[in-house]
Amino acid sequence: MKKLLIILHDLSAGGAEKMMARLAGALVDAGNDVTLLMLTGGGVNAAHLDPRVKKVELRSTRSSRAVPALARFLRANRFDAQLAALTHVNVVAIAAAVLSGTLSRLHVSERNAFSHDKHVNPDFMVRVAYLVAPLLYRLIPNPVICVSRGVAQDLVDSTIARRQDVTIADNPVLDNDFREKNPGLPSHRWLQEKSSAVIVAVGRLAPQKGFDTLITAFAALSDRSVRLIIFGEGALRNRLLNQARTMGVADRVDLPGYTHDPLAEVAAADCFVLSSRFEGSPNALVEALSTGTPVVATRCPHGPQDILIGGLVAPLVAVDDPVALTHAIALQLSTPRDLQRHSRLDAAARFMNASAVQTYLTAMLGSPSS
Repeated sequence: MKKLLIILHDLSAGGAEKMMARLAGALVDAGNDVTLLMLTGGGVNAAHLDPRVKKVELRSTRSSRAVPALARFLRANRFDAQLAALTHVNVVAIAAAVLSGTLSRLHVSERNAFSHDKHVNPDFMVRVAYLVAPLLYRLIPNPVICVSRGVAQDLVDSTIARRQDVTIADNPVLDNDFREKNPGLPSHRWLQEKSSAVIVAVGRLAPQKGFDTLITAFAALSDRSVRLIIFGEGALRNRLLNQARTMGVADRVDLPGYTHDPLAEVAAADCFVLSSRFEGSPNALVEALSTGTPVVATRCPHGPQDILIGGLVAPLVAVDDPVALTHAIALQLSTPRDLQRHSRLDAAARFMNASAVQTYLTAMLGSPSS
């Protein structure tokens, strides 16, 4: 049994936070003693954390001020391996590991396309972290764990990081028995009592997710009975609702907010759409595949091309191309639902907990059984 630590900002509704919570549970399943530490604390995903995972909250007012407290914790609690996630947390973890003498055991991870993600958060300290991180990645003893080949290549191409400074581990998105599990019941009224086809998308209401393009593509569908539900919270809510009103589809578009069971909603839908402008390894796409529901995705950097095997599993369209997106959605809605269902399930299987956790154990400990 190895003693492992995961370091996060908090357990908010983001994809990285959800995956780290899942990874913590999967590492426990693999026979390890796991602690998940939050620099601040709280978040909706805290409720889903495996009770066997030890939870620590430093309650710092912001991540950058957590270095002294984290250094004290690392010095007092020796772990076989430490894993940090997200760029600004990585920088804090590196500083604390240096102060505590545990740098050799620290592993950091990048969850998104670095060249795109560095422009998203305007916070000054986060911007500083993105400037400093590539230099630190050259200096730390262990390679940066990236969630896809595309994220790893982007980090090498867009920063001073070298090929030997990166490695890859898959996200633990799905339960090992996902094929045998029946989905829960959807909460949305359009999915509970379907009178027409329903398209579903899931993600933060942010420019990265391309929901403006999705609404434009949706408005161009010839079938005026089709409905669109976008589950998620974010700053663009009013803008997207105004766009739907302007395009005359407000009565067929709904933004109901965060959903606690996206699999249930997607499983009941007729098509899932990933309209992102960039990703790391889109967990929502994997979850959608696991339900067997037909999907459409943009060929965004990075992840969808790898997950969908270059378009063999499901259609891939260019980023910000609403015409192509309309055609792809219409094609999926007019195709028998079960066509290529097994291909979608097989593509999702790579991201089962048991498979993905071994890639992390290899990256952190040298071999899955170390």
